[in-house]
Amino acid sequence: MLTRQHDPIVAIATAPGRGAVGIVRVSGQGLGPLVETLLGRGLRPREASYLPFKDATGQAIDHGLALFFPGPHSFTGEDVLELQAHGGPVVLQMLLARCLEAAAQPAAGGMAPVLPRLRVAAPGEFSQRAFLNDKLDLAQAEAIADLIDASTEAAVKSANRSLAGEFSREIHTLRDALIHLRMLVEATLDFPEEEIDFLQKADAAGQLERLHVQLGHVRQRARQGALLREGIRVVIAGQPNAGKSSLLNALAGAELAIVTPIAGTTRDKVEQAIQIEGVPLHVVDTAGLRHSTDEVERIGIERAWGEIHAADAVLFLHDLTRAESPEYIAEDAGIASAMAENLPKIHVWNKCEACAPSALALVVTDGLAISAKTGLGLDALRQRLLQAVGWQAAPEGVYMARERHLRALAAVDTHLTLATEWLGHRAEHLDLLAEELRLAQAALGDITGEFSADDLLGEIFSRFCIGK
Repeated sequence: MLTRQHDPIVAIATAPGRGAVGIVRVSGQGLGPLVETLLGRGLRPREASYLPFKDATGQAIDHGLALFFPGPHSFTGEDVLELQAHGGPVVLQMLLARCLEAAAQPAAGGMAPVLPRLRVAAPGEFSQRAFLNDKLDLAQAEAIADLIDASTEAAVKSANRSLAGEFSREIHTLRDALIHLRMLVEATLDFPEEEIDFLQKADAAGQLERLHVQLGHVRQRARQGALLREGIRVVIAGQPNAGKSSLLNALAGAELAIVTPIAGTTRDKVEQAIQIEGVPLHVVDTAGLRHSTDEVERIGIERAWGEIHAADAVLFLHDLTRAESPEYIAEDAGIASAMAENLPKIHVWNKCEACAPSALALVVTDGLAISAKTGLGLDALRQRLLQAVGWQAAPEGVYMARERHLRALAAVDTHLTLATEWLGHRAEHLDLLAEELRLAQAALGDITGEFSADDLLGEIFSRFCIGK
């Protein structure tokens, strides 16, 4: 797309399907002649005009509102024309075709076409132009897609904060402090004969330490934003008849999975999206883990282990009514040993409403006793889930972030750590200190797009919807 960034573009900007209103959007330089050809007259900037949208023969395709936003005072920074018509798919396709046709018509008094290169926009190309024309930075542009894809109210609010520039301002504050520190180091390198020690006088070590602490705060908030965006994949695992399907139904508030006393009822995964305090969770119920000769059940158990290995957290469900059985406890221990050590696991002891009082004493200190049947202990379980995946901040203070942002911030942390080590060696390694600070600044620039490669931009914007 970057090689064709100066072409005028057009697209249907509303979602596919029928609706009350549909929008066809055009962006490019010098759209005035196209407006005249398409609508038969000019438009006042930023003022809605109700008029017919006609085909090449003068017949009305539809009647609707036309708005013209001259650049640079528009979303893309270019001239933008929006045609708001009735939201029928055929109507919008006819308007799109008419725009392409009108652009190729000869301009009044000449043979040159109005806009010879008008083409249908690629996914995300309108937002990409806003970025390229300095209307948005890259983090803000990504927030547009995150706002559209948000699955919870908290995610919507966080995406809006990023779109408003809160995340970018945090990054710019870090960058400015880093640039100031680089200036001190470069001054020391450029004037080694001076008696003044620039770094000591300016408390470079203190500045670097404060910068590292500030980065830690930004990383913590970004991790919370990433949880809001990506959600948490939680797998319910355990032996047959521990109550896994009942727990899924209880968490979802609906009868999603079949529940029977027969061991092995669940043969395949059952997945449901829920939310806890605005954090989206993808909860997966799996087949009971045991040795089985049934081919269908065996396949289900293999898939269960695949889900466990890919999970962000596991609810390891135990049956309190069998807690005093040595064979049952031994089987649970075998299952636990097969799970990755670094996988967050919450030991949940189900059926507390039906167990013997002596069984409750077997619940270890880090476990939770619940009843999927009555709902007892589910609120505590929800809070434990959020803690297990690192949710700490209130949604009101979080901005949206992506995995690439987290990787970039982690790289900054690594470079600042190395910079601190080189600073301790002073004059012997100031050039290495300067290089680590430069790399840290470059990593911050990747987040806002200041130093991003073209292939990265193409990958990011290609995931947007067409018309945005």
